Amino acid sequence: MKMATTTTTFLLHLLFVFFSILHASFATRKLTELLPDSSDLMKYHKGPLLSGNISVNLIWYGNFNPTQKSIISDFITSLSVSSSTTSPKPSVAKWWKTTGNYHTKSNNPITLSLSLAKQTSDPMYSIGKSLTNDQLVKLASNHASENTVSIVLTAEDVTVTGFCSSRCGTHKSSYNVNGHKGKKYRFVYIWVGNSVTQCPGQCAWPFHQPIYGPQGAPLVAPNNDVGVDGMVINLASLLAATATNPFGDGYYQGDASAPLEAASACQGVYGKGAYPGYPGDLLVDGTTGASFNAYGTSGRKYLVPSLFDPLTSTCSALV
Repeated sequence: MKMATTTTTFLLHLLFVFFSILHASFATRKLTELLPDSSDLMKYHKGPLLSGNISVNLIWYGNFNPTQKSIISDFITSLSVSSSTTSPKPSVAKWWKTTGNYHTKSNNPITLSLSLAKQTSDPMYSIGKSLTNDQLVKLASNHASENTVSIVLTAEDVTVTGFCSSRCGTHKSSYNVNGHKGKKYRFVYIWVGNSVTQCPGQCAWPFHQPIYGPQGAPLVAPNNDVGVDGMVINLASLLAATATNPFGDGYYQGDASAPLEAASACQGVYGKGAYPGYPGDLLVDGTTGASFNAYGTSGRKYLVPSLFDPLTSTCSALV
C-alpha cells in the first residue's frame, strides 16, 4: 500500500510539471523544457527594466472585427486606469501594479506607465498568410520608436513560425534606425496569434479543452470569443515579461534561452487553489456563466494570469 501511494504521488508530480509547461508558459517556452529547481527563484540580471511613459501600438495583421479589436484595446487601456477611479474590483490595473514591485526590488524609482497609442490594420495580408520571425520584426519595426511597445496581432488564418508547435506568442527586442537623426536604437515588440482555428487546446486554455493533461470542461470566455480571450491571456503574460525583462537581462528564472518570467513562473495559475487542469477559484458572471478574475474599462471582464511577486516570492492571484 505504501509503495502504491508513493508511486501515485510521483506520477501526480510528473503530471503537474508537464501540464504546467504546456499552458501558461506556452507563450514563451518550448514543450520540451522542464521547470528549474524550485529553489532557483526569480533573479535580477542587472539589465534595464521597461520604465517611464511608454506608448503601446497595436498592429492588426489580417481580419479582425471591431468587437475583437475593442476587447484587446480596452484591455490595454485598463492597465493604466487610476486607482482612484470608481470601478469594480479586482481590476486589471491592480493586476498590473505587481510589475511595479520589480522596480521596487531593483531599487529603481522610475515606474512604468503604458498608454494606448496608434492602431494600424492590414486586413489584406500584405505580406501573405504565413509569416516568419523576420517578418514579425519588420511589421513591428514599422511602428517602433524608443518609447513604444509594438504589438503585432495575427488573425486566426495566419500561420507564424513556431505557432502552436512551440509558442502562442513571444516578446523580443530588435534594432531600428531613427529616420530623422540616423541614430540606431533598440525597441521592444510582442507578437500574439489568434489560435481559435489552429490550436485552441494549446493557446486558449482554459476556454478550450487542452490537448493533453486533465480534461475538465472548458470555461466560458468572458468576452464570448475563445480565440481573442485566449489572446488576452497570452498578451497579458508577454506584457508583464516585456516590462520586467525587456532585453533578456532583467528579471527571469532559469535558462536565459527559455526563461520563466513574471507570468510564466506561475504556470496555469489564475486564482487561489489552482492545480493541474484547474485554473483556480474564479469569479463567475451570473448572467453569462463566464469565468474571469479582473474587471477592465467599458464594463469588460478579463482572465489574466497570476504574476510572480518578487517582494513576497509568491504567485500573486487577484482572486
